[in-house]
Amino acid sequence: MHMDIVEIRGFYHSLLGQIATRSIGMGLTRIWQPLPNERLLGLGYARPWLDRFEPDTERTLSFMLAAQGAVKWPPNGPSRSALVFDEELPLPDSAIDRILMVHALEHAENPRETLMEAWRVLAPNGKIVLVVPNRRGLWARFEHTPFGTGRPFSKGQIFKLLREANFTPGPMTEALAFPPVKSPTLLRVAFRTERIGLRFWPIFSGVIIIEAQKRLFQGLPVAERQSRRVFVPVLAPQGAARDADAS
Repeated sequence: MHMDIVEIRGFYHSLLGQIATRSIGMGLTRIWQPLPNERLLGLGYARPWLDRFEPDTERTLSFMLAAQGAVKWPPNGPSRSALVFDEELPLPDSAIDRILMVHALEHAENPRETLMEAWRVLAPNGKIVLVVPNRRGLWARFEHTPFGTGRPFSKGQIFKLLREANFTPGPMTEALAFPPVKSPTLLRVAFRTERIGLRFWPIFSGVIIIEAQKRLFQGLPVAERQSRRVFVPVLAPQGAARDADAS
């Protein structure tokens, strides 16, 4: 099960979604190191945080998953968003310095191939930042948020996936240490609960945030990958049937 783009956008426009945006943004800031003239790609639904980092980049793109849908980004000016398949990104090799992946890996048909495709488009020593639902967290158990859909991960699973895709795991942190309640009264103390939770029970936080670096000097088995997608024209013209009696 996954939310479409309208449901995801609706969540982030809600009070709970706005607080979640700030909580994850604070987590990203704890591990985010600025890169000069950075080329940044947001993959999945990363637009709530792209505005935060976009002023320090040389260019920023927003790629959204075909299974979810896409919306325009940025709101003003020419659009830099695109609808893509996560295993077949429309970019040349080594085109991006950093990828911020949110609401993507947990919905991937094959998470390892998604990470391998991210590896392909990253420049040498490029970085990927993953925001994924925590298997042990409360948020993975409630479907009224985008973090309660898809496949949650443990820290061990994320580390293993990154290494298999030729990444070196780096700094890691957590966010969403408060429960995903809807009550405005309870949400008033969300940030106080967040501070306490990150100190005393970070293992039960809603999301894991981890940065990893593209590893270059390691041999990997190469196998030809055949696309599982079949593209069929919407309007396929059917030729006029020939009359068998016609001369």
